Amino acid sequence: METESEPYVRLASLRQLHQVMADMNTARSLADTLQTVADGVVTALGYELACVNLVRADGDLVVAAFAGNPAAEALITGRVGSRESWERRLTMGEHWGDLVFIPHTEGWILDDDDVPQWYTDGPAPRFEDEWHPSDRLFAPMYTPSVPGGSGGELIGVLSVDRPRNGRRPGAWGREALQMYAFQAAIAISNARLRANMQRALVRLEREQQALRASEESFRQAFEYAPSGMAIAEMGGDQHGRILRTNDALCRLLGRPASAMRRYSFSDLVHPEDIGTLLRTSAEGGRAELRLGRRDGTYVWVSLRNSVVADAADGPRFLLTHVEDIEERKRRELQLAHRASHDSLTGLPNSAELRSRLSSRLCRRPAHEALDEAFASHDAAFGHAVPDLSDGFDYRPDPVESYDGYDHHVHTVAPEEGHDDGTKGLAVLFCDLDGFKSINDRFGHNAGDAVLIEVARRLSRGVRDGDTVARLGGDEFVILADGLGRADAQDLAVRLRNEIIQPIRAEGRAVRVGASFGIGWAHCGMTADEVLKSADERMYVEKRSRPKQHRRAG
Repeated sequence: METESEPYVRLASLRQLHQVMADMNTARSLADTLQTVADGVVTALGYELACVNLVRADGDLVVAAFAGNPAAEALITGRVGSRESWERRLTMGEHWGDLVFIPHTEGWILDDDDVPQWYTDGPAPRFEDEWHPSDRLFAPMYTPSVPGGSGGELIGVLSVDRPRNGRRPGAWGREALQMYAFQAAIAISNARLRANMQRALVRLEREQQALRASEESFRQAFEYAPSGMAIAEMGGDQHGRILRTNDALCRLLGRPASAMRRYSFSDLVHPEDIGTLLRTSAEGGRAELRLGRRDGTYVWVSLRNSVVADAADGPRFLLTHVEDIEERKRRELQLAHRASHDSLTGLPNSAELRSRLSSRLCRRPAHEALDEAFASHDAAFGHAVPDLSDGFDYRPDPVESYDGYDHHVHTVAPEEGHDDGTKGLAVLFCDLDGFKSINDRFGHNAGDAVLIEVARRLSRGVRDGDTVARLGGDEFVILADGLGRADAQDLAVRLRNEIIQPIRAEGRAVRVGASFGIGWAHCGMTADEVLKSADERMYVEKRSRPKQHRRAG
């Protein structure tokens, strides 16, 4: 802005400033607005150079527009200065209202920071208010503040240099630059808003186009998907009812689409998997369960549910993807069987035996823990606890009581020495007699054949539900629940008589004997303690028999 003196401003200069501000607010894009702001400083405010530093999303400032020097514009446009360096500049020097002036006497310490800058040459000032080539003048731009609220947010900084009259701006020049920065901030904010609105409109149109295309794609994907698909209702009296199925699901279950619409998935799922289905239906997500075919068989499937929600009404439909995993499940069951069963005999292995045994045993019967607690109280206070139960026996029944497991039935052992009718979990520890000599004389193939046949005879000689396991080597263990002492002894005799029969191995008949030890499992013991007890009894039985009677020849 050219002035003869500060109090007198040419009307033409004011018109020019007004036109520049109008141009700022009518620019077609944000980039045009920024360049108009930079050009306006040069054309209307009387500076030879101007730079617009715009705050980015990460807080740093980028040189977004430059005017007055093509060489300087090419050098620094697009370069970034850190927010920390800019904050330092805006707190230095002299503050002329919102403007920041850093004279050359202080600005030299900024020469090496990371703010993009240009350098101008010229003679040193000859008088007090003459502009020095190293002077710096910044006009911060803030978003318009809410009336009555705090100041706006920094959106950028105008850097100006080399006033055409060669002097530092006076009161009018400072006021004009500060007003210009304020109007520029409004123009930039409006340009950003317009750009966001334009992007939103474009995005909305694209979304609508994509929605139409998506609906058609979904229809085709649903109908022609190679795996099963279904849509079911959510909520209301018809919750879970199947509304629509594709051909793949109908083929998988052997049911026509018209028949499928009469069912819900709860009608088709295996009874043992109904809880899994309900959790999956309520929450969405994935589950593996069994669905019933028309012929009465079941097929393992992977069920993936997605809740289709309406913005106003909430969840409305359940989109279900059904994948046939029968073959994978079969392989998984085979792998699980291999991990828990002996590879030679097919019997449960040591780990599986201990797992089954441990599942029947709680660590300690509840009534024993209560008895000990009351006994400790008596010992501490020297008297019995007053009876506050009004005749109620606080101790749980020794056969069925709660010890932290829902509906756990305590395992008890028949008393030794007499048969009081108590039934318990018998643990028969079987060790083969004479097996080592078969391995030594006829080889390991013959020994393996003997172990396989012994396993078959033991399995044949027990009831359904009893466990026959190979502990290792020539040792076997039988878990038989619900036996009294006489029953367990009879079982051991019958199994021994089965084992001593001749066995064909490698084309010859061989015979082995067997020693049995009978232990009893009861809560309070670990699986290893139960097995050790039966093992010790087996060795007592083995030592008590003459060597020549330990096997049948």
